[in-house]
Amino acid sequence: MTRRNGRSFAAISDEAAVAPAEQGLRSCGVVQNGEKVLYLTAALGISTSSLYAAFGSKAGLFEEAVRTYAERFRSIYRQAVEEDDIHRVLEQILTRSVHEFTQPAADHPGCLVGSAVMADGPETLDVRTYIADLHRANAQALRARVERAIAEGQLAADTSATALTGLVQAVWHGLSAQSSLGADRAELLAVAHLAMENLRQRR
Repeated sequence: MTRRNGRSFAAISDEAAVAPAEQGLRSCGVVQNGEKVLYLTAALGISTSSLYAAFGSKAGLFEEAVRTYAERFRSIYRQAVEEDDIHRVLEQILTRSVHEFTQPAADHPGCLVGSAVMADGPETLDVRTYIADLHRANAQALRARVERAIAEGQLAADTSATALTGLVQAVWHGLSAQSSLGADRAELLAVAHLAMENLRQRR
């Protein structure tokens, strides 16, 4: 699908996620007021009507931007669980996510996954559901991999797959929250590495 001045739906989606971050609008509500709409249309070189026509509404634009960003993390989990060593799996999830959280603003829409569920108003209800489903799917993939590691003897037989998955997810969400509060990559990686040191003791 193409829109005004030849941009594809996917291209507009990517730019819709990134443009507010370039302006320093890292609150993760991609289009929540007129100021942001004006900035976004100027950045894309299209009219407001063309912008909404591409996505149906402000809510549609916001949801697409969230989905575009969220899929990056789904990919991180999918690739990580393919690792042979369970500790490598956990390390990949945490450290690669930190790198994603801390991408330069020009390449990154901000911490949408961690904070989209905080957005106000009924327009973002579907986004909340989508993000919740994404987190559940990621957790399920990780739990299945932990269960396999227990069965293969990489983790102690008395390890609780549910508890370990919950711990990793809690660290992940903490890193996401700290990133949105301004923690830099070095700080977050230090936290992730400390968490991994403690997890490696669990064999």
